[in-house]
Amino acid sequence: MAFFMVSLSVLGGQVVRVMMMEMAPVLTALVMSGRIGASMTAEIGAMKISEQIDALKTMSIDPVRYIVMPRFLSMVIMMPVLTFFSIMIAVIGAFLVSSFFLDITYQVFFESVRTFFELGDLVGGLLKGVVFGMLISLIGCFRGMNTLGGARGLGNSTIQAFVISAIAILISDFLLWIILF
Repeated sequence: MAFFMVSLSVLGGQVVRVMMMEMAPVLTALVMSGRIGASMTAEIGAMKISEQIDALKTMSIDPVRYIVMPRFLSMVIMMPVLTFFSIMIAVIGAFLVSSFFLDITYQVFFESVRTFFELGDLVGGLLKGVVFGMLISLIGCFRGMNTLGGARGLGNSTIQAFVISAIAILISDFLLWIILF
């Protein structure tokens, strides 16, 4: 029983480390890939199919600068912010679960968080968010700009964008974990 209580006393710190390093960046990126990446692909693909991209080129407006860059920058800026919110929600959730179901006091929980917290873990998780944002936006915009074949092609591009983004997120997470941690 004493071992069980000792292991529960480090629960807060370990939850925070796991959330900062792995879970929050990856899960946030996968959700954003399915929601935002696919939406980017669908929107840009619809513009490609309806020849709006060609109209921009005709007016000497660079479609990459006009369409892709704002989406790229917004994902690069917002993914770390969303990752940080995911971490905070996970810490609050872990605290509530440990408090109500495991009878761990808030002093024990947050002392564990303070003991195990490392700024490098948080920075690494937020850096992962930046990289994942780059991947999601680049893949989504690329698939959208290369959409062919009408509505069926648009659907295929959207699905491909999500699948490729998800695979890229998981592979880059592994590589970043090796580099950062």
